[in-house]
Amino acid sequence: MTLHFVLSRNIVATVLLGITLILTTAAHADQTLKPFELAYTDPGGNLSTDRQAVIEKLEVAGFQIVGEYTPYDDAVIIAVTNDDLKRAAASSNFGGYIAGQRVTLTNNNGTIEVAYTNPVYYGAAYRIEDTAALERAFQALEHALGANKAYGTGGKNLTAKDLREYHYMFSMEHFDDPSILAKYPSQKEANAAVEQGLAEGRGGVQKVYRIDIPGKDETVFGVALTKADDCSSDAYIMSHIDKDTPRSTGHLPYEMLVSDGEVYALYARFRIAISWPQLPILESDTGATFFSIMCAPSAIEEALIQAAGGKD
Repeated sequence: MTLHFVLSRNIVATVLLGITLILTTAAHADQTLKPFELAYTDPGGNLSTDRQAVIEKLEVAGFQIVGEYTPYDDAVIIAVTNDDLKRAAASSNFGGYIAGQRVTLTNNNGTIEVAYTNPVYYGAAYRIEDTAALERAFQALEHALGANKAYGTGGKNLTAKDLREYHYMFSMEHFDDPSILAKYPSQKEANAAVEQGLAEGRGGVQKVYRIDIPGKDETVFGVALTKADDCSSDAYIMSHIDKDTPRSTGHLPYEMLVSDGEVYALYARFRIAISWPQLPILESDTGATFFSIMCAPSAIEEALIQAAGGKD
């Protein structure tokens, strides 16, 4: 076999691989995506028993459990990450939001729903560059827990292209219109301030997890909004809009992102809407509407500013 033939074959193989990647990317760009995947249900199941089984499956699949959160009765949220999610987070500006995905167990009228967030969906909304890493992360979740039903957008069809430019309606925030919560001279000082604020529960905000993004001055904090009887709280928001079956428990927890010494959060009119893009403004059969939580965006921003040590 001549050197010329070997080189020619390698060139052809490289070209074919490139074409395959282009076609795959194009296909995914047109694929309808949804924020949540129902893995399975356990009628009459027990949250504690099912939780332990889920954790064991996740750990076998190579996921790191970075935090757990019970926002209200009948719901458990397990925050996870792995190398692919961290790699994806490092690939883009403000990519840290994608690093922590959520696996949820919800007792919905006596049936335990085990579900998880779709990193491909949220990665498109967060404009992540390394989409291959997101695909691998989704496949790992699917392999660990199963995949029964994709859900979370109702009759609205959203592709990766749609999500990259998503906003709920005209004049509302995109991904690149975040809340700026606080600024510090360095990443170290910013992280320390956020850690202190969360430890003290300022604004009713507490830490669920922390993930430092490899190779970047970027850290994402998953946070619980717990202020009782306040429309910033997770319980308030979910009780008003999470009324469909299966439940969208994986919307929680909210995130704070520390990047190059500045503290950010996705603005609530974007962050909530990407979990419920189908939610009407004024009227629905279940009573779930954005009007019912119209006080939430400013209240959430205020609570997170307090937690970050910023100024209103």
